[in-house]
Amino acid sequence: MNAKLTLPLLTEDTAPERSREFLSNTRRKQGFVPNMYGEMAHAPGALSTYLHGYDWFRKESGFTPAEQEVVLLVISRENGCHYCMAAHSMIAEKVSKVPPQALQAIREGTAIDDPKLRALADFVNEMVESRGNPSQASLQSFTGAGYSEPHALQVVLAIAIKTLSNYTNHLFDTPMEPAFASYALPAVTK
Repeated sequence: MNAKLTLPLLTEDTAPERSREFLSNTRRKQGFVPNMYGEMAHAPGALSTYLHGYDWFRKESGFTPAEQEVVLLVISRENGCHYCMAAHSMIAEKVSKVPPQALQAIREGTAIDDPKLRALADFVNEMVESRGNPSQASLQSFTGAGYSEPHALQVVLAIAIKTLSNYTNHLFDTPMEPAFASYALPAVTK
């Protein structure tokens, strides 16, 4: 069994001062504070880095909402994060409108039918597996599908923020909110 932290889930009232504003802003924007944020609040720098990086990725990456979700899901699957797989599967279906076949393929670890989304998923997968050292063929496939070299740097940003969240969830075995529970996988495997 992997080691788990025993720190309590923090709230706006119990979090360190530097985390409280982040949690309050999240509650205002989303209507609730995800459990993962209440865990990250123990390290205000981690929470701040995650939230700011996530916001940059969502607003400035140049990827469509569906492409963003593909990136975040592939990273979470490769990192084996049950919590992020469920949360981003719900967002993929309800908000970002990821094609159902693509969402199912990512969740099952199979090929995506759409050639552009498949090239994106394959590149992200190779970036995670190679620790940022993709093959030239993988990069060419990615750019050949219509993505730019700056998009590759946006993938690096996504890997950084998802690694923060995925590893936090591993350390805490983050409890799933009811909104995400129906999207939980029986077990996340690579």
